[in-house]
Amino acid sequence: MFIGVKELERHPLRFHEEFAPGTIDFRAGEFRQAAPLTVELAAELEGAEIHVVGRLAGRLELACARCLEPVERDIASRFDLHYRPVSAIARDEEVGLKPDDLEVGFYVGEGLFLADVVAEQVYLALPMKVVCREECRGFCPGCGMNLNREACRCGPRAVDPRLAPLAEWVAKKKSSR
Repeated sequence: MFIGVKELERHPLRFHEEFAPGTIDFRAGEFRQAAPLTVELAAELEGAEIHVVGRLAGRLELACARCLEPVERDIASRFDLHYRPVSAIARDEEVGLKPDDLEVGFYVGEGLFLADVVAEQVYLALPMKVVCREECRGFCPGCGMNLNREACRCGPRAVDPRLAPLAEWVAKKKSSR
C-alpha cells in the first residue's frame, strides 16, 4: 500500500491493516512473524512533510539470547513520524542537525510505502534481548552443549594462568579456616 503525496493533498488517510506472516519482507532474518501484524495509522500532509501517527501489535518468533531456542513474544508500539522529501536536503552545503531533525525520515518521489514504515517500526519495537525463561542456562562455553537439555561433558576447566595467583590465594584462605 502506498501513502501518496497527491492523495494526501486532497484528504488525510486512515489505514487499518492486518499483515499476514510473510507479507512484509523484514530482510535481516533475525526473527519470524508468528501471527498477523495489526496496524492502525493516520497520515496527513503538513506542507511538504508527511505526518504519520499510528500503532502496531503482533507476535514474533525470536531466538533466545542464551540458548537460541525459538521464543514467541508479543510486540506493541505507538509511533508519531515525520517524513520530508529528499529534495529538501541541501546537498552542496554542510548543515548542522538540530535535535528535532533526528526524528525526521525522508521519502523519495511521490510518497512512501506503508510496508516500509511498518517494517521500520517492528524493528524499533523489538526487545534488546529475549530469553526463553529466566532460568535458561544457555550453552557451555567449552563444548557448546545446551545446558537446558543435558549436563556438560567437559572436564574441570583449567584455571587461566593469569588468575593462578588469585586461585592460590582463595585456596590458602579456605585452608586457613
